[in-house]
Amino acid sequence: MGVPPAEGWGRIAAAREAADAGGVPLFVNARIDTFLRGAGGVDATLERAAAFRAAGADGIFVPGAVEPGTVKELADGIDAPLNVLVGPGAPPVAELAALGVARVSAGSSVALAAYAVVRRAARELLDTGTYGAQTGGLGYGELNSLLGKGR
Repeated sequence: MGVPPAEGWGRIAAAREAADAGGVPLFVNARIDTFLRGAGGVDATLERAAAFRAAGADGIFVPGAVEPGTVKELADGIDAPLNVLVGPGAPPVAELAALGVARVSAGSSVALAAYAVVRRAARELLDTGTYGAQTGGLGYGELNSLLGKGR
């Protein structure tokens, strides 16, 4: 399970205090898992967000909240930048931005999609001995260019 809210607020307050004392320009993005864990709705999330803000959080991350009406309520009710977790089925970035979202995170969804390609490729190799699942991959030259200087 996650960190109890009161403990989380204490951690946020300690991080804010240490950063401020050291002159470190730290952006603290507090994570609230009420939607991800099914442990509360908008009201519970807004209450936790207010407590995290009071403790010194600069932004609020609410993974699991992507339904447009819910996102709008959260964005309107939180006095800080709202961050949500996106993936298949989530509204497009432009729609989320119009609802008030300041930041989107893909989280593990990109890695999970890559693992699915690996599984399909392995299954194909074992079953048919062919390589179609590997179609569309990046060539070494393109990958090296993407990872090169200036990127």
